[in-house]
This record gives sequence, C-alpha cells and structure tokens, in this order.
Amino acid sequence: MEEKVHTGLTYGVEDKPDLGTTIVLGFQNVITAFGGLVAVPLIIAGIAGFGVEDTAYMVSAALLASGIVSIIQSKGFGPKWFRVGAGLPTIMGTDFAFVAPAAAVIGAGGITAYFGGTMLGALLEVGLSYFVKPLLKFFPPVVTGSVISLMGMTLMSVAMGWAGGGFGSEDFGNPMNIGIAVLVFLIIALINHYGPSRIAPAAVLIGAAIGYVVCIPLGMVDFGQVVAAEWFALPQFFKFGVPDFKLEYAIPFVSGYLVTVIETVGVMQTLGAVTETKLTDERIAAGVRADGFGSFIAPFIGSGPAATFSQNAGLIPLTRNASRKVAIMGGIIMIVMSLFPKFATLISIMPQPVLGGAGILMFGTVAAAGVQSLSRVEFNNRNMIIVASALGVGLGVSFVPDTVAQLPGILSGLFSSGISAGTIVALVLNIILKEKV
Repeated sequence: MEEKVHTGLTYGVEDKPDLGTTIVLGFQNVITAFGGLVAVPLIIAGIAGFGVEDTAYMVSAALLASGIVSIIQSKGFGPKWFRVGAGLPTIMGTDFAFVAPAAAVIGAGGITAYFGGTMLGALLEVGLSYFVKPLLKFFPPVVTGSVISLMGMTLMSVAMGWAGGGFGSEDFGNPMNIGIAVLVFLIIALINHYGPSRIAPAAVLIGAAIGYVVCIPLGMVDFGQVVAAEWFALPQFFKFGVPDFKLEYAIPFVSGYLVTVIETVGVMQTLGAVTETKLTDERIAAGVRADGFGSFIAPFIGSGPAATFSQNAGLIPLTRNASRKVAIMGGIIMIVMSLFPKFATLISIMPQPVLGGAGILMFGTVAAAGVQSLSRVEFNNRNMIIVASALGVGLGVSFVPDTVAQLPGILSGLFSSGISAGTIVALVLNIILKEKV
C-alpha cells in the first residue's frame, strides 16, 4: 500500500480544491503543456502533406485524445490485473520520439500506415508494462535521483528556446523576447513566494496571462488565426481512413515505444517524489500501461501515440498542488477545447517568450527535486560515477543529438532522447559497478 508524507503541498493527491480553484489550476496545466500538445500533430500533418482543414482537425484530435488519456492516467481504471493509469496528476500528449519513424512510415504507406503502425506498437508497450515490476529493482535512489535531475535539465533547452522567441523565428534572441520572458519569470516567482495560499498555486497561469496581455500592444499576438478558426467541430472515427495494420509499419516505432517506457518510469518516479507519494511497483506499471492504452485508442479519432508529459511535473512543487482532481479537470478542458477550435487557437498563439519565462522556473524546479533526492544518497566513488555518467551522457545527447544519430538500428532510437540515454547509462552502471565491501 502507498504511504504519503504530507508536508509542503497545499493540495495533496487526494485533496479536492473547490470548483473555481480546480478549473483555474487545470487550465494552468493545459497552458503549460499546450506547446507540446500541438507541436507534434502540426509536424505529422506537414509530413502527410495535409491542407489547413485536415491540419486543424489533427490538432483538435490530439487535444481530444490527450484529454481522454490524461483523465485515465490521473484517475486510474480497471481491475488489478489490467489497471490502467497510475492515479497521479498527469497530463498526456503526443511525443516527439515518434516523429522520425513517422516520417519514414508515412513516406512508405501514407497516414493510414502511420496510424496502423503506432497501434500495433502500442500493444508492445502494454505488454512491456507487465515487466516493469522486475525492472524497478534496478532503480535505486542514485538512479532515480539522476533521472529526475536529468529530466529537468534536458528540458531547460526547450525553455530557453521559448524565451528567445522560438527556435527558427526571425527575431530569435531579440531583447524584447528576453524581456517578456524575464517579466513572466519574476511575476511567477514573486506570486509563488509571497502570494496567499489561494493565489500562489495559480502563479504560472497569472504570470502567463499578464505576459500574454503585455504582448498584445507590442504586436506579438496574431488574432487573425483565431478569426479563421472554426467555432465548433465534432471528432470523427477514422477520418483519414482505416489504419493499415502491417508489421513492417510497426517495426520503426519499436524504439519510440521503448524510449517511452523508460521515460514514463522516470516521470512516474518524479511524480512520486514531487507529490510526496511512495508508489508501488504495480502503480508505476499501471502508468506505463496507460501510455500504451492511450496510444492504441488515439488513432481511432485521428491522433498519434500518447505519452506522459514530464514538463507538467514541474508545476507540482512550484505551485504546491498535487491534486489529481486538477489534472482530471485539465483533461476535461482539453476535451472542450478540441470541440471549439477558436478557443484552442487563442491559446496556441501565445507568444513563445511567455512560455519561456514559465518553463525556466518549472523545469529548474524538477532538476532541483532531483538534486534534493540525490542529497540523500551516499556519494561514494561508485555513486559519483553513476551520477556523473548519467548526467554527462544525457546532457551531451540533448546538446548534440547528431552524435548518436548514426548508431545502428534500435540503438539510434534508444539514445535519441537525452532522458532515455542518461537513464540507460545509469541503469547499466548500477548493474555492473558493484558496491565495495
């Protein structure tokens, strides 16, 4: 059974804030994840050569699938032998780990091959969830602490990219962008530290809203996209055709699902730490199973595979809110947004520097939680090597991903993510480096 130590949190996992607070904090979770929620479907739509209408539908489908799977992951459903969902506050969404294989599969068989391949691959992840329990014995504190730290550190490049205006933008690094990011950062930090208990948990939302409003007179917000968006749109089953179930289309996604399993175990460990909850092995396995289950059902409505978002874990220690009711509300909000494209578009045009100011603090908080976890580890020679190697390889891959791009076969996929690369290194060293007597 789980044990919970309730110390620094305003709302624990089982706590139920009032409806107004729940909606505000749920919306805050959606804003935090929104860039990741819409980025992958936009890329996939581009690879598939979709027009504006089909691209807009794929974004709405991604929001709908993310909302449904977030509720499943946060609530937890099913009998013990097929429990789906860890029951921790979690936001789910499409993952970049599947973009590279998607390009190859869509090129070979079209969008129906993409959906068919990911659905078959999802069955692999569901199967692997039953082997998570024996795997967890290889995750002592020195490994989990390294993974949690690495999770925050590798996301920092994303936050800095946002702060600069978005990688590839014409005004990247413009002092105006940096100024907006700094403003949002300071507002969040000050409200979080000095704000009353009812206001502090919404610091990220308040900071983002103020930053958004400031950007409007500066000409950084284009409402033309909102005007062009549809008011209402219903989901459609197999809008792009019946999935093409061929093994050859599933194989390229195997590495993506293996990476997802590794990263989800790490995210679950992180969630356990920041929610002050001691997780059972079965609960972590149920979290991995929710990833696989969500990835299987998402293509029915035209979305790609679902994965647990690590960035939202940073909201929990920062806002001192760990209520799963809030994450479930976030899922409901995403479902509603998927039905009203104008509303979703209004959030999607939020200037990148606004997200950057919030992201720096959130992702830094995750890294700090990992450091806090490592502070309870004895730093002998063995453990120092494990931590140094995990952080070194993980950050190195994040900084220079081309270094491992030409690795053969499945190794390229496993080491394509800094988090998975660092985790693999920590796991291997934990096994081969024995404790000295």
